[in-house]
Amino acid sequence: MKKLSLIFILAAATFSSYAQSSFKEDLDVVQSVYGKSKSDLVKEYMNLSDTQSAAFTKVYDSYEAQRKALGQTKFQLLNDYAANYATLTDEKADQLAKAALKNEIDYEKLFSKTYGQAKKAVGSINAAKFIQLEVYLQTTIRNEIQNSIPFIGELDKAKLN
Repeated sequence: MKKLSLIFILAAATFSSYAQSSFKEDLDVVQSVYGKSKSDLVKEYMNLSDTQSAAFTKVYDSYEAQRKALGQTKFQLLNDYAANYATLTDEKADQLAKAALKNEIDYEKLFSKTYGQAKKAVGSINAAKFIQLEVYLQTTIRNEIQNSIPFIGELDKAKLN
């Protein structure tokens, strides 16, 4: 019983600490992996002329504002998952899964929209470079999230051992 309680306490602490970092999540992951801020990484990778950089900055700033809103939704879903983990029902699992899938679709739509805007601002190659980098960064961040939360039923299996 003590082992089970400890597992649930650790899971709750993991969820809580992860949710508290919701606004800094992308920045912290990128900074820890690459040693620089995301905007610095994007600027360095894109290597645009001053004229292109000015045009791209407008697209990038708009993208970041929308991405942060989607990120906030993602963290609300993680908080909801954490709050319901121990008593997860079919109905709640369905609700969370559908909301998570919608969030992923919204990210993909944002990538597509941003690609079109970036293409107009800095050309197809540079737009593709940005999307390639952003998908890579979001995949890295998604991996960090997945490594920090238990799978459905994982803690139940741990208490049997």
